[in-house]
Amino acid sequence: MTPLRLRADVATTETEDGMVLLDRRTGRYWVLNRSGALVVRGLTAGLSHDEIAEELAGEQHRDPGQALAEVRALAEQLRSAELAHT
Repeated sequence: MTPLRLRADVATTETEDGMVLLDRRTGRYWVLNRSGALVVRGLTAGLSHDEIAEELAGEQHRDPGQALAEVRALAEQLRSAELAHT
């Protein structure tokens, strides 16, 4: 699996509650909660959706199937918003 890469003009900042992504090209930003930050860190580190979902399910006490759906949805949203590519 090819890792998801944030575009070079997307800045990230870890926060106490998660992460902020700033698209310096447009000035728009995304505020991610802890779960979203975990997903972005995992995707950019090259982990598979299944690996991230397993970690998310364990940390957040979620159903593994629901966690996997959330990982896939956020990855697709990042691509659709042109914040990331593979």
